[in-house]
Amino acid sequence: MSFQSILDNDFYKFTMQYAAVKLYPDTIAKYEFINRGKHEFPDGFGEELKRRIHDMSKLALTQAEKEYVKKTCPYLNSAYLDFLQGYRYDPSEVEVIQNGSDVEVKIQGYWYRTILWEVPILSLISELFYELTGLERDSDEKVIETVVEKTNSYKELGVKVAEFGTRRRHSYQVHKLVAEALKNSGEPNYVGTSNVHLAMLTGVKPIGTHAHEWFMYHGARFGFKVANGISLDRWVNVYHGDLGIALTDTYTTDVFFTQFNKKLAKLFDGVRHDSGDPIEFAEKTIAHYERMGIDPLHKTIIFSDGLNMEKVKAISEALTGRIGISFGIGTNLTNDVGVKPMNIVLKLISIAEPDIPWTNVVKLSDEKHKHTGDERMIRLAKEILEID
Repeated sequence: MSFQSILDNDFYKFTMQYAAVKLYPDTIAKYEFINRGKHEFPDGFGEELKRRIHDMSKLALTQAEKEYVKKTCPYLNSAYLDFLQGYRYDPSEVEVIQNGSDVEVKIQGYWYRTILWEVPILSLISELFYELTGLERDSDEKVIETVVEKTNSYKELGVKVAEFGTRRRHSYQVHKLVAEALKNSGEPNYVGTSNVHLAMLTGVKPIGTHAHEWFMYHGARFGFKVANGISLDRWVNVYHGDLGIALTDTYTTDVFFTQFNKKLAKLFDGVRHDSGDPIEFAEKTIAHYERMGIDPLHKTIIFSDGLNMEKVKAISEALTGRIGISFGIGTNLTNDVGVKPMNIVLKLISIAEPDIPWTNVVKLSDEKHKHTGDERMIRLAKEILEID
């Protein structure tokens, strides 16, 4: 199924686009698809993917969608909403090459434009893979039943849950079923979705702030030692206290906390965990706030790394009453339909500006095997940051 709305994307893509339009209009970016799961793509996959990417050029923000974003997200100003209304996906920014069962996807163009491609292309790859390989999923009734069982469990645990599963969803149809079922059966524990289109359709809050690429850009542009601090300072300059959840693990959590000073710790509402052991991360976070003289119960950790019911239960039992907690659950909601979810990502790999040549970006995850970027730049970043 082709995309029905330009808002069928994760919220943090629009919030980062807004910041890039304001602060970095001359930055050029390159992205590349990474097939982590070594999936084998069938004949004709690349051509069909190209066709569907080309169809995205027809998408445009409708007046009703513009009014929804204006009302729901008052921190996105009218100039940006006018820009978004005039924005069109440009397929010439995307290159798709298939060699046998291997598919390459490369994106290049102004960062403020290309930033919107990642999530929809990943969801297209996922949906098209199941479609062309003929893998059968659960029935609609079973999909809804699975969601209801999960929401009942979340209610029993008393935890807040958001849906973060656009990138590796099974399909738009499944995602819509899941979003509707969460709305109908999950409240008040279900607090929203990262997908702006489905948030609008189901009458819930769009959830998100920024992603790793925000920090990866600043590391390449200004240096790894100051990347976290500059990234967060400039985020505050754009949003003035709104969208206050800080992502911690672009250059490892330990490095993040050396730069998450008292000013930033007070300004931001909390942090997001996205790699490494969640309980260990929470203990470090609580200790950091306590060192700063900040009551951890006034702050929130959003957990978003490969969550399932067992992980949510363990985290909840360990941390309830010690710090605010919430959960962003992705593939386990949008692709738990009887087929194996894909393990795919599409990452920012390089940036350039009028005064700097192409410079590779890196991400140093809390899980060593998940470092991404050019090997030489990874070694350099680890040396500068004194990471083993």
